[in-house]
Amino acid sequence: MIEINIQKLLNTQNGLITLDVNTKIHKHTFLGIFGKSGAGKTTLLRILSGLSKPDSGKIIVDGEIWLDTDKNINLPPQQRKIGFVFQDYALFPHLNVYQNLCFGLKSKKDRYKVDEILSLMELNNLKYAKPHTLSGGQKQRVALARALVYKSNILLLDEPLSAIDNDMRSILQDEIIRLHKYFKLTTIMVSHDIGEMFKLSNRILHLKDGKIFNDGDANSIFTQNNISSKFSFSAKIIDIEQNGIIFIVKILVNNNIAMITMDNDALNYKIGDEILVSTKAFNPIVFKI
Repeated sequence: MIEINIQKLLNTQNGLITLDVNTKIHKHTFLGIFGKSGAGKTTLLRILSGLSKPDSGKIIVDGEIWLDTDKNINLPPQQRKIGFVFQDYALFPHLNVYQNLCFGLKSKKDRYKVDEILSLMELNNLKYAKPHTLSGGQKQRVALARALVYKSNILLLDEPLSAIDNDMRSILQDEIIRLHKYFKLTTIMVSHDIGEMFKLSNRILHLKDGKIFNDGDANSIFTQNNISSKFSFSAKIIDIEQNGIIFIVKILVNNNIAMITMDNDALNYKIGDEILVSTKAFNPIVFKI
């Protein structure tokens, strides 16, 4: 269980706002953090990791106090069981893949962890490659592997796939969810991609001007009337499955897979149909295009 109650004054492109977040995150949750630029998403990740300090607040993880500004407690990043994957990879250019993963290990005896991760993520063939020789997708896989080397219980992802092409993005999304389940992680990801939110997250925090504006699953967050009508998007149906009286429809949105539920109206559609999905209503409204 992660308990967060923090406040921090931020100077954003829209002026001064106060990041004020009070929430709890259960173990093994895949939490997506969504919101406009300047809402405080990345700052929240940095505070949780210990890279930034709030003006006031507390962070308690599994009963251990990581942060308590009243008691002047603030564990440094290396004492928090957290892996952090940045948007820009943050790999050391002068080190090869193996050396990047080993960097920061306390003992050479721990290097077996690196071999385990390289094998698990099928990166052995890149073991001695330097970052400048890697593609964007390969660099991000190495950054993800490095975050997992330290047996982290919590994985933070700050728009990790925003610079990746669509095909590789879909592959890495599958990789992230597989690793999340394999290592039984609590994963917190910042993303602007709605399809990514649907595909990966089982809970979403929608931040607006530093505050939690909405908190729920993807369907409830993106189908509220108070979410802008810009959340309408074209998609292609790639699968339709009946589950009792409802239909689970898988759709492809910018090469990202999402799922929506439909009633008997699903019988009017077939795999390959191009549709427009509008989230203005409580349930997604589907139009054939």
